Amino acid sequence: MEEVPGLVLIGNVVGSPIDEPATMAWLRDLADELDEAYSGRRIASFGLTQDGELQGLLEPDADPIEAVLRAALHSDFRPIRWAIVRGPVHRGRGRATHRVGTAFMMARHEMEAARDSHERLVILSGDEAADELLADLNPILADLLDGLTERQRTIARLAILQQLRQSEIADRLGVRAATISVSFSRARLRSLQRLVSGIRRVYANAIVGGP
Repeated sequence: MEEVPGLVLIGNVVGSPIDEPATMAWLRDLADELDEAYSGRRIASFGLTQDGELQGLLEPDADPIEAVLRAALHSDFRPIRWAIVRGPVHRGRGRATHRVGTAFMMARHEMEAARDSHERLVILSGDEAADELLADLNPILADLLDGLTERQRTIARLAILQQLRQSEIADRLGVRAATISVSFSRARLRSLQRLVSGIRRVYANAIVGGP
């Protein structure tokens, strides 16, 4: 079967029973949000396996960090372990859970390795030098995101996903600008923004000229 370039995303909630109704409902909500966020960049819609695994299949040059951020900055946050692999996938039909191919097998292998090593975020672009750098940066991103309070997640979502300025965030939340400034400092949101930007540049540069 012919394979085409794609970007496979596999996510598992960490520390929650797979059959917990609230967890499954949250994952379905996240899948719907990601479908909308990646509209026009999807090869297949996001879906859930019977084991509660979130799977997505995007165009190979889509931004994988968008999914990581939308999960981590969700209003009803649950920690997710991600394995994201750019590589060949089989043509097919239906949701990502119905697709197969080399990149899917690699992503599942990386997910198992990440569980064993307690890594939370693995991204393989297909470029060895870039992937070595991403392996150093990704744990820092996961730690910064995990350390946010509920209030800080709300502010980070507005700042990073909606790209609002501090004054606009203050207006949206009905608080003083100084309050938002303090939250930026305590949550190290400027550092988080710079790290996200850096990881995106590394990934984007890695795929330039790729298949």
